[in-house]
Amino acid sequence: MTREQEEELTLTDKVINRKQQLYIRYVVAILIDLTVLSLFNEFLPQFLFIETFSLSLFAAIILQVLLQLTLKAEHKVAHYFFHGKSGLKVNILRGVTAWSIIFVSKLVMLKAISLAFGSNVVFGGPIHGVISFIIVITTMILAEQLMLKIHHSLGN
Repeated sequence: MTREQEEELTLTDKVINRKQQLYIRYVVAILIDLTVLSLFNEFLPQFLFIETFSLSLFAAIILQVLLQLTLKAEHKVAHYFFHGKSGLKVNILRGVTAWSIIFVSKLVMLKAISLAFGSNVVFGGPIHGVISFIIVITTMILAEQLMLKIHHSLGN
C-alpha cells in the first residue's frame, strides 16, 4: 500500500458527527452566499452595492441565518396545517402558504439588511430593490443547491 492510499484510508476512517456536519454545511453555505453577494456587487453594482468585504461577510451570515429560519418556519406551518392531509385543495393551499411565507420572508430579510447596514449595503433597481434582492437570494439558493448536487455526485 502506498503512502497516499494510507493517508486516504486514515481520512475516510474518521467519523464526522452531526454537529461537525452542520458546521461544515453552514460554513460552506455562508461562503457560497458571500461569493454570490461579492459577484453581484462587482458586476452589477446598480443592483447591489456593498461598501466593504467585511460587510459582505456579515450580510452573508445574516442572510443564511434568516434563510434557515424561513425554511424552518415554512416546514412547521406546513406540518401544523397540512400533515396527514391530501387532495388537490390541500396541495394548492400548501403551495400558496409556502409561497406566501417565502415571499414575505424576503421582505423581512431586506428590511433586516437595511436596518443592520443602512446605506452601506443597498439593493437597487425596481420596487426599491425588492426585485434585485429576490434575484440575489434566488441565485444564492441555486448556487447552494448546485454545490450540494456536486457534493452528492462525488459520493460513492
